[in-house]
Parts: sequence; C-alpha cells; structure tokens
Amino acid sequence: MRQELELAKAEIREEATKAGKAAGMLGAAGFAGYMTAVLLSLALAFGLATFLGLGWATLVVAVLWGIAGFALFSAGRARLRKVNPKPERTIETLKEDAEWARHPTK
Repeated sequence: MRQELELAKAEIREEATKAGKAAGMLGAAGFAGYMTAVLLSLALAFGLATFLGLGWATLVVAVLWGIAGFALFSAGRARLRKVNPKPERTIETLKEDAEWARHPTK
C-alpha cells in the first residue's frame, strides 16, 4: 500500500512539473504575442505618420485598439452572462440519490 502511495505521489509530482513548464511556456507565448501587438501598432502608427502626422497616426491606432477592446469586452460580458454558477445536473443527481436513500425499494 505504501509503495502504491509513493508511486502515486511521484507520478503526481512529475505531472505537476510538466504542467508548470507548460504554463510557463504559455505565459511566455502570451508575452510574445503582446510584444508583437505593441510593435505592430508602432509600425502602423509610423506608417500612417507619413500621411497624417505622428500625433494623428497614433490617435488612429489608439482608436482602433479601443474599438477592438470594446468588442472583446462586449463579447466576453455576453458570454459571462450565460454562465450558470449553479451545478444543475449535480443538484438533480443529489436529489435523486436522496430520494432513493429515503425509499430504496422504488
């Protein structure tokens, strides 16, 4: 029994290490994506600056990011409103189990 518990602990520890490394990679990928967005925004602003001037170009890029942020916020809020925090199926199953426990012959 002890050997089984030790084996389980070792396996869990190994899997947790793998998960930690994967999470670190995902975090680094998120940062790389963020930096890409920043640098592309700067490139767009400087590209537009040849036509509009740097101040107006950066304002245009900021407005585009504002529109994208508002669209993402609206979509996220709409999805969040659809979330039901109450585990309906679990509650129903527990009610059925309680009913069966009261009347096991039914």
